[in-house]
Amino acid sequence: MAPLRSQLWMVRHGETEWSRDGRHTSTTDLPLTTEGERQAAAVVPLLAGVEFAQVLTSPRGRARRTAEIAGYGGATVDDDLSEWRYGAYEGITTAVIRETDPTWTVWEGPTPGGESPAEVEARLDRVVRRVRAADGPTLVFAHGHSLRVLAARWLGLPAAHGRHLFLDTATVSTLGDDRGTPVVATWNVAVGR
Repeated sequence: MAPLRSQLWMVRHGETEWSRDGRHTSTTDLPLTTEGERQAAAVVPLLAGVEFAQVLTSPRGRARRTAEIAGYGGATVDDDLSEWRYGAYEGITTAVIRETDPTWTVWEGPTPGGESPAEVEARLDRVVRRVRAADGPTLVFAHGHSLRVLAARWLGLPAAHGRHLFLDTATVSTLGDDRGTPVVATWNVAVGR
């Protein structure tokens, strides 16, 4: 990636049983599967040669383990990088939710007992401010929905725009600024898939 004024490197954690099965996973702290551990190791060459000013991780074990396998076991835990809280929909697939609420999406809710898009935006806006204040690139390890919202907020868009940014497990995406305009530099990059 060409040098940009601000850089945010994002890694989604490796596969868990629930991510593999499409079940909403926020506060339930599942370990990586064997495949998830392999995926996390495959991230290493995508990060090679970059000197990060700060490395942050969600507090969830799946994100911390991905960071550890990728060589960043000392990453600073940042609660703001936690996954969207799904409340009553924790552990349930979108298809099952839509059996009783046919038009439901996490992007517009409502999510009973969970976070609203505005609440997720507020905490990820804090991450954006910390990244922009850093003296160099920042690397974060987090989750599918939270990283998609983080990208939307980086671009100055509402959380709901994250719906357009598919993000697979153990992928690397980079955000930056091109002549003062926030940009997506790379998205959903994986090795060997």
